[in-house]
Amino acid sequence: MSFEWMVARRYLRSKYKPPVLRLVTFLSVVGVAAGVATLVIALAMNTGSRRAIRDRLLGVTAHINVKPDGTDSIRNYRELMARLASTPGVAKITPAVYNQVLLSAGSGAQGVVLKGIDVPLEKTWDSALDHIVSGNDDFTPDSYGIPGILIGRILADTLRIKLGDYVTVLTPQGSLTPFGLQPNSRRFRVTGIYSSGFYDYDANWAFITLSQAQSLAGIGDVVNILEVRVNNLDDAAEIADTLARETGPDYHITTWMEENQALFRAMSLEKLVTAIFIGLITFVAGLNILVVLAMTVTEKARDIAVLMTLGARRVQVRNIFVVQGFLVGVAGTAAGLAIGYSLSWIANRWKLVPLNPEVYSIPYVPFHSNGWDAVWIAAAALIIATAATIYPARAAARTLPVEILRSE
Repeated sequence: MSFEWMVARRYLRSKYKPPVLRLVTFLSVVGVAAGVATLVIALAMNTGSRRAIRDRLLGVTAHINVKPDGTDSIRNYRELMARLASTPGVAKITPAVYNQVLLSAGSGAQGVVLKGIDVPLEKTWDSALDHIVSGNDDFTPDSYGIPGILIGRILADTLRIKLGDYVTVLTPQGSLTPFGLQPNSRRFRVTGIYSSGFYDYDANWAFITLSQAQSLAGIGDVVNILEVRVNNLDDAAEIADTLARETGPDYHITTWMEENQALFRAMSLEKLVTAIFIGLITFVAGLNILVVLAMTVTEKARDIAVLMTLGARRVQVRNIFVVQGFLVGVAGTAAGLAIGYSLSWIANRWKLVPLNPEVYSIPYVPFHSNGWDAVWIAAAALIIATAATIYPARAAARTLPVEILRSE
């Protein structure tokens, strides 16, 4: 062990240190630990929420959307799907028809998004069809010829719809009659109730077959969107560019990041602001380290003079206090990382922070700890702790042994 490390450790562990100095040293370690732990927990919460919302969102929506540009429908969608399916990175392409409709049951009614799907294709990736809590995804018409419909759990609770109930769907697309344009309406039987875990979809979405949606909208064998799933989410933008070149100017290509740009931009800004403001706790702890070392320099002035008289160089004296502050930072950082990651794991494992899904789209706060966060948090905390040693360390190095020993 070098001379500086040995002396620094003896100063920190000395039994003869004044009680006030011992208390301030302890508070410095606690301050660094509190700042690091709080920052770890806050970033884990932000990352977990971001990931949970993204996963739930992409469980029911596409990674890339292919929409007609200038028209409302894609007529040759089967040929276009076959052509785009060979694009590298594309995992699955499904057609869909979206309609804004009024769904009524008994005395209640609510506007919903009615999605017409190709059931065999949709079942391979849509989480709504994988999380059916009641009934099944069988859309086969019953003995009366009434087709099936799949609705969300929250929508069913709101309108008090049970499995097997009949609902009426009213669409603004209608037929021209002597009395004017009359909207189309059709009855469906609830064959399944799903719970995707994403509030907006469970409360406002319903599914029927593609052919039923086309018939209801009166549009024939066309769709208004192709939904593309990719193998790697990070490649979505690059694959979207490839699809845009393949489809040409007649189609508009958007990725999941563009569709939800405002949401994820707000979450990224929230993470940055959280890191800055909570990082101030570590900065305050760094000021405590400065106070500790300044008091130590004053209290150990005689020891410093003796060391310099015995041959210790000024740079060695300076390094003693730098190492001392660094060790305080290491102790606080290690404790903070251990506490932060432990509490994050416990909070995520036992779902300790519930949320209102009507507001936040998820029922509890998920915590996802990132290993890289530990690296930069520890680096920032140690830099602050070491920077706080500069002034007292330089003051110690300027000590004049003759002046100190003369007064002894």
